[in-house]
Amino acid sequence: MVVSAANAFAKEMSIRKRIAGIYNKREDDFSSLREYNDYLEEVEDMIINLVEGINVPAIEARISEYQRENAEQIMNAQARKSCGSQAGTSNVPQGQYAPAVAGGIAQPRPMGIPNPLGSGHDMMGLEYEDEETRRIRAEKAARAGGWSFEISKKRALEEAFASIWV
Repeated sequence: MVVSAANAFAKEMSIRKRIAGIYNKREDDFSSLREYNDYLEEVEDMIINLVEGINVPAIEARISEYQRENAEQIMNAQARKSCGSQAGTSNVPQGQYAPAVAGGIAQPRPMGIPNPLGSGHDMMGLEYEDEETRRIRAEKAARAGGWSFEISKKRALEEAFASIWV
C-alpha cells in the first residue's frame, strides 16, 4: 500500500509539473479575477482527471491543441522562468559573502555591532533559551491547548483495563 501511494504521488507530481509548464498563464493575463479562477479550476480538473485516468485521450487532445495555439506564450513564460531562476545564482559558494552590485558598482558590506558569543542572543537577535525555560514553555503551551498529564494517564489506564476484558 505504501509503495502504491508513493507511486500515485510521483505520478501526480509529474503530471502537475508537465501541465504547469504548458498552462502557465498568470493573473495579469486575464481581464478579471473570475476569469483567472475559472482558468485555474479548469487546469486543476484536467490534472485530477489525468491522475485518475478519466477521459485521458480527450484531455491529451485539449493539451495538444492548447500548446499549438499558445506556443509563443508558453515559450515566453518558460524563458521568463529560466531567467528568474538564473537571477538568484552567483559564482560565490553558498554560505560566503557576496557583495551586492548596483549599477556595476559593488556595494559595501553592511557594518554593525556584532553580538559576542555567549551574549544570550542568536544571529537573529532572539534570546537563547535554556532547557528549563523550554520545558516550562512547552508545559504552558500544552495546558493552554487543554492537555494535562492526569487526563493522559487516566485515558491510558482506561484503555489498558478495557483491553483486558475483550
